[in-house]
Amino acid sequence: MADTSKEVNGIDAKDLHSLLSSPARDFLVRNDGEQVKIDSLIGKKIGLYFSAAWCGPCQRFTPQLVEVYNELSSKVGFEIVFVSGDEDEESFGDYFSKMPWLAVPFTDSETRDRLDELFKVRGIPNLVMVDDHGKLVNENGVGVIRSYGADAYPFTPEKMKEIKEEEDRARREQTLRSVLVTPSRDFVISPDGNKVPVSELEGKTIGLLFSVASYRKCTEFTPKLVEFYTKLKENKEDFEIVLISLEDDEESFNQEFKTKPWLSLPFNDKSASKLARHFMLATLPTLVILGPDGKTRHSNVAEAIDDYGVLAYPFTPEKFEELKEIEKAKLEAQTLESLLVSGDLNYVLGKDGAKVLISDLVGKNILIYFSAHWCPPCRAFTPKLVEVYKQIKERDEAFELIFISSDRDQESFDEYYSQMPWLALPFGDPRKTSLARTFKVGGIPMLAALGPTGKTVTKEARDLVVAHGAEAYPFTEERLKEIEAKYDDMAKEWPKKVKHVLHEEHELELTRVQVYTCDKCEEEGTIWSYHCDECDFDLHAKCALKEETKANGDEAVKEGGSESTDGWVCDGNVCTKA
Repeated sequence: MADTSKEVNGIDAKDLHSLLSSPARDFLVRNDGEQVKIDSLIGKKIGLYFSAAWCGPCQRFTPQLVEVYNELSSKVGFEIVFVSGDEDEESFGDYFSKMPWLAVPFTDSETRDRLDELFKVRGIPNLVMVDDHGKLVNENGVGVIRSYGADAYPFTPEKMKEIKEEEDRARREQTLRSVLVTPSRDFVISPDGNKVPVSELEGKTIGLLFSVASYRKCTEFTPKLVEFYTKLKENKEDFEIVLISLEDDEESFNQEFKTKPWLSLPFNDKSASKLARHFMLATLPTLVILGPDGKTRHSNVAEAIDDYGVLAYPFTPEKFEELKEIEKAKLEAQTLESLLVSGDLNYVLGKDGAKVLISDLVGKNILIYFSAHWCPPCRAFTPKLVEVYKQIKERDEAFELIFISSDRDQESFDEYYSQMPWLALPFGDPRKTSLARTFKVGGIPMLAALGPTGKTVTKEARDLVVAHGAEAYPFTEERLKEIEAKYDDMAKEWPKKVKHVLHEEHELELTRVQVYTCDKCEEEGTIWSYHCDECDFDLHAKCALKEETKANGDEAVKEGGSESTDGWVCDGNVCTKA
């Protein structure tokens, strides 16, 4: 870090006054109109808060910042200066009225714009910490406040290092009490509001459930967890769940928690965010397992419960090895019938509405397509898949595709399916749940390929269709190796680097890029690109090796399919040595 605001921010300033003032103003304002001299901030740590009333994330972050400000401002030298991104003074005034700190006057748009540029503000909310000389202290104030609150003061690199070291120590020395007990609380609560001492949980296997009641994936997982929890209790297992709710609405929390059989931290408990950080929370729902010694046994078993239920308990390494063997045996035994036949449900739908028996599809190469009309990426991919389907079908009748819908109603399903030439699972069919679990569908569109035996060839068929189209069929490793060899052979005579008049700043390097858009012809390209990583610039080989290109300072390839001065010929999407 530089020693002066001039060095830090690239401006001709020696102190905070020069940073925040203008020729006509040496003060900041409060929301009641009071003017506060900028020089009164000397000796304080300053947070420059870039925010706006129209910004939803700002509106959600500001109350948290107010809480931290109120805690610190009366104890230490800390001040915040609001730098508004509002578009009119009325919006500014309404928003600023909720803030107990200072602001650059809304009328001084020149200073606000200058601060935006100096601190490279490209998104809000943004909180930059500086000292009273304008020296940058911390450029990630929003993340620091969200994670640590007032505990991070004075926000210096030394303080952040100290916090990180303390977190590492806490993980090494973790116990149940260090996780669930705070200086002001040594209990959790039951759904009826009773306080349950943490000491009663010691020696048990504990599941810490990080969840938000309104989040779809959490609501889908909760019934399975209730079933899992109930069975363990029936089996008299020494197991308990403690909810760590990240819900910000107390009514939603209460409505959700009172119907559940487990325990919870109190609503809005300050340790919730600390625990999310302690366990490096990456997704919701997350169920962290603590062993009887209070140490972390597994960082998230939500997927294991989804897949195996009580079979996954007690989540030890040995149990997961056992489950891995079960999964391996299941995959080895997988057939089309085991995937798609369930009781009387032994068919899929044809385009005419007729029932096509699963037995009639045995021995074919099958694509399983998870998609939905409401999903924009699905609607963008489906026309490409239709084209590929028809091309493969022309070459091989022993091929079929089955649509698995995630549409929300029959009408949407019917409208979407009318655009497709293949088979489909009926709308609302219960087999969809088991198929989604088998193929671990985390997002759509998703395309899985099955071989003639019914075994899974790949779950990444969508990427292969995008990259190679019908050429990827039948999506086996052998076929992919053939494609790789073809592309390697195609490019072996091409120059590794070229210069081009459309991108004179840097040389373009021959690079493997799965899918890109050519910056010259604006058409899609795959596999090989003349690419600039620094500028994210791509050219097809046919565009890069034409007469505009200078490779090593010499003329390269002329327009059309004719031979160039150095022996290159371009035809269609390929340039080859003559």
